[in-house]
Amino acid sequence: MSTAQQLFTSICRLAGEAAVNYNMTREGDRVLVGLSGGKDSFVLMHVLEHLQKAAPVNFSFAAATFDPGFEGFGTEEIASYCREHNWEHHVVKLDMPQIIREKSFEKSPCVLCSRLRRGKLYGLASELNCNILALGQHLDDIVISFLMSVCRGQGISTMAPVVIPKQEHYPKIIRPLALVPEKLIADYAATLELPAAGVCAYKEQLLAGDRANFKALLAQLEERIPDIRSNIARSLKRVETEHLL
Repeated sequence: MSTAQQLFTSICRLAGEAAVNYNMTREGDRVLVGLSGGKDSFVLMHVLEHLQKAAPVNFSFAAATFDPGFEGFGTEEIASYCREHNWEHHVVKLDMPQIIREKSFEKSPCVLCSRLRRGKLYGLASELNCNILALGQHLDDIVISFLMSVCRGQGISTMAPVVIPKQEHYPKIIRPLALVPEKLIADYAATLELPAAGVCAYKEQLLAGDRANFKALLAQLEERIPDIRSNIARSLKRVETEHLL
């Protein structure tokens, strides 16, 4: 077995474990995948394709890419990659530069963009009769969100592997890569010939934001505690409320 095959097998094993443990899919589900064009969402597509063939339940999936209208943010390369793999692919567009100016959100554009992007994906899911929205967040994202929440006084919480919608017409959200470390995903993605992802016009703000800072903190903690990701994940499964304030 090649290195790439070993990496993919490990990712699929962890994704399958998450799918079973958190009851992510059921017979007849139709899944819409948020395909941003980054390594995580591309790997998620390959994983879902594998699970579709190996899982004991039948489900279908399609991909959706959000085009924010930033200069140089092309989706044709992503669409071409999907065609090569016979993946159903859709593009949803918004003129984010104009919206950001109109709403005066230049200082915090990511908040607005995230909200509108999710709304667009919900709408497309409804149009395509998809009852599930799959996102590419991985174990590192979940651990970082936990650290951010705790350190910012927002409670003991993080991204859940499964989110049941409060409104009936909204899709269930699943994160099949919830147990997969980012490094495993990055190592496998490096073996694929993935197309270049579009660049966000506010990339510098993202790199200087809270999430990037806590990602750097996690890397520092890892130097002293190599198993910190799995340790935090295990702790999140053992919440002892009698020992909390």
